[in-house]
Amino acid sequence: MSQARTTCTDATSCPECDGRLHTSDAETVCTDCGLVVDADRIDHGPEWRSFADDDADPERTGAPRTRARHDRGLSTEIGQATRATGRKRRRLARMRTHHNRAQVSSKRERNQVYAYTEIRRLAGALGLPENVRDRACSLFDSAQEADLLRGRSLEGFSAATVYAAARVSNVARTTSEVSDAAKASAAEQRAAFDAMNRELGLPVGPVDPTEYLPRFASALDCPPAVERRASELADRAREEGIAGGRDPSGVAAACLYTAVRELDDPDCDCTQREAADVADVTPVTLRNTYLDLRD
Repeated sequence: MSQARTTCTDATSCPECDGRLHTSDAETVCTDCGLVVDADRIDHGPEWRSFADDDADPERTGAPRTRARHDRGLSTEIGQATRATGRKRRRLARMRTHHNRAQVSSKRERNQVYAYTEIRRLAGALGLPENVRDRACSLFDSAQEADLLRGRSLEGFSAATVYAAARVSNVARTTSEVSDAAKASAAEQRAAFDAMNRELGLPVGPVDPTEYLPRFASALDCPPAVERRASELADRAREEGIAGGRDPSGVAAACLYTAVRELDDPDCDCTQREAADVADVTPVTLRNTYLDLRD
């Protein structure tokens, strides 16, 4: 059998005898004369199996760049050697130690590593999307370049950037929710937020109470009709100035409580205490807004 190689891989017939070609595994062979037309084809697929994408994904690179890491996710890691023993295991451990030290070359990067880790943890604990997390990391970089970290805690700035990024992205989270999940105190978070808002000019405005309604309605197990009526009440409260100068989360809870009382749905019955607890406000705060809405 002839074993001549040709470079005509797109041929439909044998270049020697015009016979029929047959492709099997990595070889293309003529069924008449036995000429091997093509062998050892190049696999253009990825080197690793992707469980997130389909088989048609042509990507051949590693993990994508991310804003949530100080090196944008481009650094490599030396993993744990499971089969290495003795001298080789100790040598790999020394290499891993030197490699980790070389990744952080300055105090600025060390602060970024710590703050980005805290921001990722907060974003996961609060259920925030990736764009909010990345925006919080960008805000931390801006605060670091403006030299706002001097004399203030990294934990406070991490919490403040997450809260500011959530507000800028119209993802409603209260200050108490962020401070409860953060390692910083409420005072540290407030000081860091005030510094960024004063020096960086954050594009944050008053929070619309309707942003809290879906979460509060889900927590109170309210039907869609109650949520729609609460949204109408929130719009009316904003137009008539009832929501001005008040906690928007408390206004949202008061609108839900008022809608429940108006519709009198037997499947949804919540007290002032339950509605106030969801919004993390006192029943007195909720009651004052409820009386204004009722009047």
